[in-house]
Formats: sequence, structure tokens, C-alpha cells
Amino acid sequence: MAAGMVFGALTLAGCGGPDSGASGSSGTSGASGSSGAELSVSSAYMPQPVSASMAAGFLTIANTGGAKDELTSVTSDIAGSVTVHETVGTSMQEVTSLDVPAHGRLVFESGGNHLMFEKLKHRPTQGQKVAVVLHFAESGPVTVEIPVKSATYNPKTGH
Repeated sequence: MAAGMVFGALTLAGCGGPDSGASGSSGTSGASGSSGAELSVSSAYMPQPVSASMAAGFLTIANTGGAKDELTSVTSDIAGSVTVHETVGTSMQEVTSLDVPAHGRLVFESGGNHLMFEKLKHRPTQGQKVAVVLHFAESGPVTVEIPVKSATYNPKTGH
């Protein structure tokens, strides 16, 4: 029962409603490969985890290049694993990759696609930063410092 309550609380914090959007900037990193993709990252944040073992992460990957790329995995020293989840309708599922379209964006936001940090080695707290490495099919890896915000952080209001 306790595990269900933790999962429910994490789901509320990490998989919020459709009115949650990514805005603002938390730093960018860029990568390009022979593919012609030109990648940068913005709007990254992690709500302070409500669970000692799991956390969610959100960010936007922009591709200003003329060729698509594909996010194939995410790694972080803070977690045993980082999985990519796609939300379709009201259902979320783990996926092995997501497309980053040419001249487009791949958005991870509350209530939509998101990263799940599993088997946390320690629970990050508000004000800290979590380093992650985004791995792509064609472009080189992109390292991002994700700031930890309050558990109730709303990127639209910045609070």
C-alpha cells in the first residue's frame, strides 16, 4: 500500500495535468553530428522528488538542423537508470527512443513525455542540479545540468 501511495504521489508530481508546459531556460548544450541535426536543450527542470527512489525530469530538445535525429537513451550518475516515457492520451509507456524532428522540438513536460529517474542513489533537493547525458542515434551526446525545483513547481508561472 505504501508503494502505491508513493507511486501515486510521484505520478501527481511528475505526470501532472495538460496545463503544465515547458518555459523558461535552465541552460543549453548543443551537439551536431554528420546527420545535419543541430540540437540544443532548454526548459530543463526536475521537481524535488516525493519518493526516495524515483524522480521525474522535463526538458525541451530543439533541432534547428535539416535532418531528424533520435533520442536513444539518457544516463545520470544520480540514478540506477533513467527511462524515457511517452504519453499518448491518458496512458504512459516506456519507449526505447523518441524522434527529434528536423526544424522541430521534442518536448518533455508534466502530463506528457517525461524522464523517469529510477533507483535514486540520493534524493536531490530544491536548489541542487542533476547532471544528465542525452544520447542520440546520430549526434554526439549532450550533457545537461537540470535544476531541482520545488515539488509543486509550475514552469508557466516560474513558481
